[in-house]
Amino acid sequence: MAMVSLSPEDKSNPLVAGYAGGVVTVLIWALWVLATRHTAATPLGTIDIGLIRYGVPAILLAPIWLRTGLLPKNVPLKLIVVIVAGAGAVFFQITAAALHVTPAAPGGILLGGSLPLATALIGMVLFGERPDRMRLAGLAAIVAGVAILLTASMLKSGMTATGFVLLPIGAVLWAGFTHAFRRSGLSALEGAAIIAVWSFLIHLVLAAIFGTHLTAATLPDLALQVTSQGILSGLVATFAYGTAIRALGGSQAAAFTAITPVLATLGGAIFLGESFGMAELTAALVVGGGVALSTGIFSRKN
Repeated sequence: MAMVSLSPEDKSNPLVAGYAGGVVTVLIWALWVLATRHTAATPLGTIDIGLIRYGVPAILLAPIWLRTGLLPKNVPLKLIVVIVAGAGAVFFQITAAALHVTPAAPGGILLGGSLPLATALIGMVLFGERPDRMRLAGLAAIVAGVAILLTASMLKSGMTATGFVLLPIGAVLWAGFTHAFRRSGLSALEGAAIIAVWSFLIHLVLAAIFGTHLTAATLPDLALQVTSQGILSGLVATFAYGTAIRALGGSQAAAFTAITPVLATLGGAIFLGESFGMAELTAALVVGGGVALSTGIFSRKN
C-alpha cells in the first residue's frame, strides 16, 4: 500500500476543525443547560423535551440513517448501545431530570466539570491512555476551577441531592459515548443520525406509556425548545462534538466541556438573575487555562 505524505497545512485542517467543533459544542451546551432549566417553569416534561431534542434531528438526518441502517454494518452492537445511551435517551433523561430540580449554575458546573475528568479516567483505566504533564496539569486546573464554582454556587443557590447523584452519572455516560464513538468508525453525521433516530424511537415508547404535554405548551416555549434542543443541541452540537473527537481524540475533545459551567454560570447571571462575582471570575480563568492545557495545545508533537 502506498504511503501518502501530508503537508503541515494538510495536518492542520483537522485540528482547526476539531478545536472549532469543541468551541461550538460548549457554546450550545451552555444554552442547553439554561433552556432545560427553563422548562421547569413550563408544562413540558423531560419526555416532551426528549421528543423535540431527538425528533428534529431524526427527521433532518433521515437520509443518513436510512443509508446506514439502524444498526450500521461493521459497528459492534455494544458500541451502538453505549453511543445511544451515552449521548442519547438515557443520558438526556438523567440529566434533564436533574436540571429540572437543580439551579442552572451548580447543575452546569457539576455536569460540565465532571465530564472531562470522567473521560480522562476511563481513557486511562480502560484504554491505557497516558496524559502528559501538561494535560494532567490542565485536568488539575479544571478540578480547582470546578471546586471554586461549585462551592460558591452551593453557598448562594444550593444543590439538590438529585443533582449530586444524577449529574455525575450523566457525565460518565457521556464519557462512555466519547470513547465508544471514537472506536466506532462512524462519521460525525452518521453518529448524530444514529443517536437521534434511536433516541427518538425510545422517547416515542416513553410517550406512549407515560403521555405527553406538548399540546399544553405555548408556541414561544415550543419554539425555544425546538431551536435550542432539536436544532442546536440535538443536531449541531452532536455533529460538532463528533468532529472534535475525530480530530483531537476523546479526552482532549471532552476537555472543552469544562468551559460549559463557566458559560452556564454567566448565562444564569444574565438570563436567570443568578449572581456572578469574584469566585465565578476566578474559576473562569482557572478553568479556561485548564482547558487549554488539557486539549494538548501546548503539548502536541508536530
